[in-house]
Amino acid sequence: MELNDNTDYQRCYACGQNNPYGLQMLFRLDGDTIVSDFQPREEHQGFPGIIHGGIIATIFDEALNRTSMLADQPAWSMTGRLEVRYRRYVPYGPLLRVRSRLTTQRGRMLQAHATLTYADDENMLLAEGQGSFMGLKQEQLDEVMKDYPRMRAFFENQA
Repeated sequence: MELNDNTDYQRCYACGQNNPYGLQMLFRLDGDTIVSDFQPREEHQGFPGIIHGGIIATIFDEALNRTSMLADQPAWSMTGRLEVRYRRYVPYGPLLRVRSRLTTQRGRMLQAHATLTYADDENMLLAEGQGSFMGLKQEQLDEVMKDYPRMRAFFENQA
């Protein structure tokens, strides 16, 4: 299972490797979790030395969404609900790790939970996220991917 887009699109703000303004997250499977290490940059700060909460929400949205690939019937999904619990401020500088896990499946509806920690100390909980995601129907994928055939093929090969 490939968790990272390697197509001609790659413009997603969270995971697009061709988006110079984005987070450029890369994902890997670790047991039954999806993991991404993220190196904050200076422009991700809100208050001085602290990563903006919207960046943290974006990290969770992308990592939680990836758990749809762990479902009984893998399908790319879109966010229906996202909740973030900020446990402490997230400092600019250290390498961070987001770890997400699929918790519930009901038809095309999935729920997942994730944690944000330091990459070198997963016991230091910085934030938690949870959300609900809806698997995309074939006609929805057709519409969204119509101008990107290589991306369409990538999505079809994952499901």
